[in-house]
Amino acid sequence: MTIDSICKSFPVNGKTVEVLNDFSLTVEPGSIAALVGPSGCGKTTLLRILGGLERYDSGNIATESSEEGNVSYLFQEPRLLPWLSILKNITIVLRPFIDNEKDRKRRAMEFLTLVELDEYCTLTPAELSGGMRQRVAIARSFAYPAPLMLLDEPFQSLDASLRWSLVSSFSKLYEKDRRTTLFVTHDIGEALMLADKVVKLSKRPMRITHSFPIDIPREKRSLKDPALLSHLTSFYTYP
Repeated sequence: MTIDSICKSFPVNGKTVEVLNDFSLTVEPGSIAALVGPSGCGKTTLLRILGGLERYDSGNIATESSEEGNVSYLFQEPRLLPWLSILKNITIVLRPFIDNEKDRKRRAMEFLTLVELDEYCTLTPAELSGGMRQRVAIARSFAYPAPLMLLDEPFQSLDASLRWSLVSSFSKLYEKDRRTTLFVTHDIGEALMLADKVVKLSKRPMRITHSFPIDIPREKRSLKDPALLSHLTSFYTYP
């Protein structure tokens, strides 16, 4: 995915607020790029633009597929339909792509099994804990056959132990089915554990102040590993 010189401004109280000004970023196919920056700098605006939810003023975006519906969006909250079972919450998004109901259920169950929720497939979201609902959302995002995934702080509202459990669930699914992924987070630890490239962002208008690759295989990463933590020095050296 290539983002080339994107500009975006909003009118606020009679003034023009510049959020993105000539912003460019390249994400290698099948890799995860983590965007880490201050609140309000423009991270979510960028995701909304990439997800087709917001228009941009100028610039160009090139992705692996130009087809409509080529993006899977994982939000901070699960956004599940409360009147459907968790199985049907996944099969319903597969209708445009898979005609046969049995095949839709098979694909949904495959991903529910990977996040260890297959035995709860007949329950509704209200019957699950917050962490379980977010695991359903993660399974749904992978079940949806899109080449590009956008993650908008999906673990932010959870306590620490649950957050790392979900990071592990996401990593497991990603290793099985690699997608080009843009991951917004405030947590540098999450970025170090998941990303192939970490991008540090400035205040609005958003620009890249520093970026660095992480070459350690995801399954071998630990926040106790000096080799991984050495990236923190590099990260905090730049403003």
